Amino acid sequence: MKLTDVIRRPLITEKTSIQREDGRTIVFQVAPGANKTEIRRAIEQLLGSKVERVRTTIAHGKMKRQGRFAGRRSDWKKAYVTLREGQKMPEFLEGA
Repeated sequence: MKLTDVIRRPLITEKTSIQREDGRTIVFQVAPGANKTEIRRAIEQLLGSKVERVRTTIAHGKMKRQGRFAGRRSDWKKAYVTLREGQKMPEFLEGA
């Protein structure tokens, strides 16, 4: 799996903004098949920051209806990445 396929996008929500206030925790949507080692390697090479810890969780897809038709959104995976002490936050997250 390529590094750009592992990290899908950063998650910018109210909850992740509160966690980001400590200056060390970033949350990303990642590929469902990615493991913690692949996520760590992708973050360190793409962002240039050293990673202390990676925690992952599966977000289950919601049931959605369109009139009488019911469907289900896909499950997806997110990763909570904690940077090492003294590492700088990437620029794309500082202005958010």
